[in-house]
Amino acid sequence: MALRHVAIGDSLTEGVGDDPWPDGTPRGWADRLAELLAAHHGEVDYANLAVRGLRAQQVLNTQVETALALGPDVLTFTAGMNDLLRPRLDVAQLRRTLVQIVAPFTAKGVRVVVVPIPDIRAVSPAGHLIVRRRVLLNEIYQHLADAHGMLPPAPTTGTIFEDPRAWSEDRLHLSALGHERLAAGSAAALGVPVDAGWEAVPDGDLPRRTARTEAVWARRHVGPWLGRRLAGRSSADGRAAKRPALSPVVLPAGSAGSARPSEQPTPGTP
Repeated sequence: MALRHVAIGDSLTEGVGDDPWPDGTPRGWADRLAELLAAHHGEVDYANLAVRGLRAQQVLNTQVETALALGPDVLTFTAGMNDLLRPRLDVAQLRRTLVQIVAPFTAKGVRVVVVPIPDIRAVSPAGHLIVRRRVLLNEIYQHLADAHGMLPPAPTTGTIFEDPRAWSEDRLHLSALGHERLAAGSAAALGVPVDAGWEAVPDGDLPRRTARTEAVWARRHVGPWLGRRLAGRSSADGRAAKRPALSPVVLPAGSAGSARPSEQPTPGTP
């Protein structure tokens, strides 16, 4: 019987920042994890319901019921980061929402994997703005593990996820390297053998930042983000899940996780 892997959440789980598939949809760590699971287990059915820009309550409202109906054995999720970036944060409400997301799955024996929020002060100015909030969110994740049966969140201190090379040009989403390493770490949490040192910081120089590079970053990424906030728009507007139904992950002969999951819809299709 095939292992059922369902991914829910926001842009990180959708795969924003990773290299795209040939049709332009983002690949991402959850797709990569599905491949690693298939290479290890042999048969995996995979669905990805994530949509960029969603806050935790929106993930709860739009994805949890569908995900439960798919009967997953493994659930991976990211939720809460977009809440941290809003001017006002109700920590108690966020905690209740995340419990409502996780508890129905763990009550059914589903293995649930979450992505903790690393310290990104070396990556982006946003890291300084959310330094206290990210600690609070990670404390909620730990509560979900302690009280609701979620797999414990992995430590991120001193890992690749605090390194600028793990982050894309916008400094809010993982790069292809970051998505690859996150998939490996999640696979390890689920008992899949992976290469040792997946969390290690690679050798080599960090990207050089100058007044020019910072100005280009602000113009290309900060400006449009602020524009959406001021206009009351979201990057989620008009988007649908890229893989809303379970379908088999098929790997070519001899592959160890390099193939694309089968039956991927084209961008924007329900």
